[in-house]
Amino acid sequence: MTKSFISSPFDRRHFIGGLLLSALCLKSRPSFAATADLTFDELYGKVSVLGLEFSSKVKELNGQEVAMRGFMAPPLKAEATFFVLTEVPMALCPFCSSDADWPDNIVVVYLDEKQTFVQPSTQIEVTGRLEMGSWTDPETGFVSLLRIRQASYGTV
Repeated sequence: MTKSFISSPFDRRHFIGGLLLSALCLKSRPSFAATADLTFDELYGKVSVLGLEFSSKVKELNGQEVAMRGFMAPPLKAEATFFVLTEVPMALCPFCSSDADWPDNIVVVYLDEKQTFVQPSTQIEVTGRLEMGSWTDPETGFVSLLRIRQASYGTV
């Protein structure tokens, strides 16, 4: 007679329940597990007669969870729920009048919830859902080509 390490029906139920729970947890892993790193150098491909053209990586990651490192430009106001992520520290926020003059080294970040802003010289990492395409914020009138939504950040 072969002896099983699961000796009673009660133990088998717990074992099977544990396996099912483990499988469920693996299937519904948090989105940060699939977060793709994105750098400022990877945002745009070639420049065409129409202006900046998104890179193939940005096109593939549109709507996906990404992580980017950079610097927080000074916000318009302290209670804002968004800021501009820049490649290099800036003393002033690089707001633009239209997407035609959109700098290729900034991304607008819309926070999931209000957070305390950091000094412009502090490097941060932002994670959130990448969104591409021209969009005008109805509240501020700010025009952007790239955004990270439902975002949070921390210092590096």
